[in-house]
Amino acid sequence: MFSKSKINDPAPKSDAATNPATKDTAAVPPAPAKASEFKSSSAPKAKPPASTLSSDLHVSGNMRTTGDIVVEGTVEGDIRAHLLTVGESATVKGEVIADDVVVNGRIVGRVRGLKVRLTSTARVEGDIIHKTIAIESGAHFEGSVQRQDDPLNGGKTAIPAPAAAPAAKPAKAD
Repeated sequence: MFSKSKINDPAPKSDAATNPATKDTAAVPPAPAKASEFKSSSAPKAKPPASTLSSDLHVSGNMRTTGDIVVEGTVEGDIRAHLLTVGESATVKGEVIADDVVVNGRIVGRVRGLKVRLTSTARVEGDIIHKTIAIESGAHFEGSVQRQDDPLNGGKTAIPAPAAAPAAKPAKAD
């Protein structure tokens, strides 16, 4: 009733595959490579998704990650991340340090970032230290803006150690 058609076969069979006596090693295609044979170190690792703090979440304390954070709730504490996105309804009270900072909501505190972007709904009360900055029309900002080549460092290497200064003074004789 039904017959097998060669049109639906995934690959045509050769005589070598059907008759082992006439098998020629040159005519047989090599077996496909298994996924385990590939080196996983050469393939780039998938970037994990951003951590999201929902709008009903209130966090008291500092946060630190090498990944991305999206804040939709309230954070009272410092945040350090690769990419920080502050949502429109979010509030952050503390220092923010990130490679990229996108502010749609409110930040009360210092912002340090290589790239800082204040959207039209942003409200920032504090200083911004940046390498590049973009402020959209309608954003509210109170504070100072300072450009630095390395804003994430915090200028700690530019200040000499105070312990060296007292050693340079001669001792007083009474």
